[in-house]
Amino acid sequence: MSNNHVLLLRLSGPLQAWGVESRFTVRDTLREPSKSGVVGLLCAALGRTRDRSVADLAALRMGVRADQEGAILRDYHVAGVGGYYKANGDVGRRNVIPGNRYYLADARFLVALEGDDLALLEQLHEALQRPRWPLFLGRKACPPGEPVWLCDGLRPDATLKAALCAYPWLGPPWIQPERRPRQLRLVLEDPEGAQVRPDQPISFADRTFGPRRVRTAFCPTPTITLQEVKACTSPA
Repeated sequence: MSNNHVLLLRLSGPLQAWGVESRFTVRDTLREPSKSGVVGLLCAALGRTRDRSVADLAALRMGVRADQEGAILRDYHVAGVGGYYKANGDVGRRNVIPGNRYYLADARFLVALEGDDLALLEQLHEALQRPRWPLFLGRKACPPGEPVWLCDGLRPDATLKAALCAYPWLGPPWIQPERRPRQLRLVLEDPEGAQVRPDQPISFADRTFGPRRVRTAFCPTPTITLQEVKACTSPA
């Protein structure tokens, strides 16, 4: 049997935003959840403040399955005011700064966290069922559209890729089987992966992050959806 265990999360919502290289005028998003964003979500569920260590959560190996890829949405906006009246009645001018914020619309992801500390994963599973603070998908303007907690999301003695490939598809059950994707994209944390992401959380107190290597793989789409198996939502 495996010495590792897996916790599965559902990240689904109208909008998500997983930026890793944002600037003031441009806020980007990845095509799938970032590790820094997922660890931040777990901290919110636990009620863990920014000044506390995240070493235990950052040590978990992460994998993502893109059940519904979603589409990139650009939000153009401006900051500042074009004109204002001074006390003496003259008109003053302020600079108007344009900016772009990017979001991922109508996406669904299955996220897996793998580690050898079953007690930690059990604590996280319980916290996601009854989060202490509100959860959001990357940015505070992006609340989940469905519960992040999965009733059967804790998988003892499992491996990352096997757990991701075996879990039912998170897509809508009304989509006919012949119209469902034949395979799903996986992004797996791998120390020898060819891709580098600057989203390994080190400290949220001073917002420091390190590089993280990942690789892309694919798996066949499960033949049934989660809704076709059973309802898996958090109790009221």
